[in-house]
Amino acid sequence: MLAAGCSIIGKRAADTLSTVVLDQSDPDLVASGLPAYLLFIDGLIAQHPDNVNLLSAGAQMFALYGSRFATGDHAVALTAKARRYGDRAICLSYKPACGWNGIEYDKLVSELAGVSDKNIGPLYSYAVGWLSNLQTTSADWGSVADLPWVEAVLERALALDETYEHGAIHGYLGILGSLRPPALGGKPEEARAHFERAIELSGGQDLSIKVEYARRYARLVFDQELHDRLLTEVLNSPTEAHKYTLFNVLAKKEAEGLLATSKEYF
Repeated sequence: MLAAGCSIIGKRAADTLSTVVLDQSDPDLVASGLPAYLLFIDGLIAQHPDNVNLLSAGAQMFALYGSRFATGDHAVALTAKARRYGDRAICLSYKPACGWNGIEYDKLVSELAGVSDKNIGPLYSYAVGWLSNLQTTSADWGSVADLPWVEAVLERALALDETYEHGAIHGYLGILGSLRPPALGGKPEEARAHFERAIELSGGQDLSIKVEYARRYARLVFDQELHDRLLTEVLNSPTEAHKYTLFNVLAKKEAEGLLATSKEYF
C-alpha cells in the first residue's frame, strides 16, 4: 500500500507540474521560472529514485526546457539529463530495457515487442528524452544514426496506443519521416499521414503539429499551398487550450516567421 501511495503521489506531482507549465501563455515566464520546477523535480527524484512517474516527468520537462529554451552546451547538458531520466524510467518499468544502450537494431525491435500498454508512459518519455538530446547534439538532425532506433521505439508506442498524449506520437513520427527526401531514406507520404492523424487526435488544438507539418513536410515536397494554408490556420486559431497553450504561443511565433519567408523559399 505504501508503494502504491508513493506511485500515486508521484503521478499527481508529475501531472500537476506538467500542466502548470503547459498551460502558461508567457514563454518568457516559463523560461525564467521553469529552472525552479526542474530543481524541484530533481529533488523529488532524489527522494524517490525508483518512482517511474517522476522519472518520466523529469525526462519530458528537461527535454522541453533543453530543446526550446536553452542553447549551446547548456541545452546539451539539460537534454542529456532528460535522456538519463528516460533511460531510468523505462529500465524500471521494463527490465529488458536496462540493456538497450548500444543494442543492435534488430534485437531492440524484438525486445520492444514485449513492452505492454502499461509501459507506454515511460516508453514515450524515453523516446522524447532521447530525441531531445539528439537534436541538441547534432548540426544535421536528419543524418543522426540513432534515429531508426528512436523511430522503432515510437512505432511500438504507437502500436500500444496511438491516442497517447492526444496524438503526440504521430507528430514525432511525422517529423522523423520528413527529415530526409525519399532518395535518402525519407518517408514523406507516411509523414503526411502521421501529421494528419496527429491533428485529428488533438482536435486541431495542438498548433505546433501544423507548424511542423508545414516546416517539415510541405517544404520538403515544395507544396506552397499546403504550407501557407497550415500556417494561416495557426495564426487564425485561438492560443489558449488545456495543455497546449505554451506550445501554441511558440507555434504562432514560428508560423509568422515561416509564412514571411514562404515566397522566398518556394
